[in-house]
Amino acid sequence: MVWRTAQRLHAALAGRELTGCDLRWPSLATVDLTGRRVAGAVSAGKHLLVRVEAAGEEPALTVHSHLRMEGSWRVSRTGQAPGQARSHDVRAVLANEDWTAVGFRLGMLDVVPTAAEGQLVGHLGPDLLGAGWDAEAVVATLQARPDRSIGELLLDQRVLAGVGTFYMAEALFLRGCSPWTPAGEVGDLTGLVTLVHRLLVANRDRAVQITTGDAREGRRNYVHARSGRPCLRCGTSVRVAMVGRAPQDRTAFYCPSCQPGPTPTDDGRPQAPLGAGRRGNRKRLP
Repeated sequence: MVWRTAQRLHAALAGRELTGCDLRWPSLATVDLTGRRVAGAVSAGKHLLVRVEAAGEEPALTVHSHLRMEGSWRVSRTGQAPGQARSHDVRAVLANEDWTAVGFRLGMLDVVPTAAEGQLVGHLGPDLLGAGWDAEAVVATLQARPDRSIGELLLDQRVLAGVGTFYMAEALFLRGCSPWTPAGEVGDLTGLVTLVHRLLVANRDRAVQITTGDAREGRRNYVHARSGRPCLRCGTSVRVAMVGRAPQDRTAFYCPSCQPGPTPTDDGRPQAPLGAGRRGNRKRLP
């Protein structure tokens, strides 16, 4: 989770002077923050912001990154390899005397004046794990878009920041709501938004996300990534289809019995469990 990554980066870098900086991104090849003191690291939705203090006439700067689907930041003792690391996957290195943070396969990397962070994250809605969380503002935004599907809106970072396909699917299952239900037809938007917030807060410190209350393998979540497997509540096969508008549509897992409602992108064909087949060969969605 991005929030946990920000916490690790903050613990390792905040208050310490950078002794090494290597940003392997074409537009940042000449940027060197060595000697600058890190003010802290925070998350903004799915974005990571490492803030570096001003130095002399140089303004405070922010190293912005986005993990996308495959990126990660790993923290290790300075001088130690970050474990099974492949050098060609490294996009950023920020080091001090004690700790080294390495960004692998990052989807985005920028350095901007801290005062200009809004250019990168100003479009985001209220952050579910941020100090300025505002459930009422999110509900008002949802109500203003009554014709768009609720699954699509929950994934729209301009509506609320921090929700991915996992929490969208799990929250809608718990509310008994199809992801394709128009927002204007969702009975209790406040209850849904409150539930999403509660799920993220409950899981923010966990390495493994749990929504069922059962930590056993295969029973930690209700529907996400469980297509073709029986629903933990009713036994019906969990299904998966796309929600949203191409090319930004995303996968939505759901139980057709526990979540009645529209499923316009699902043609009803049998579906194997996501990831079934040869090792490392992900099943394609219908």
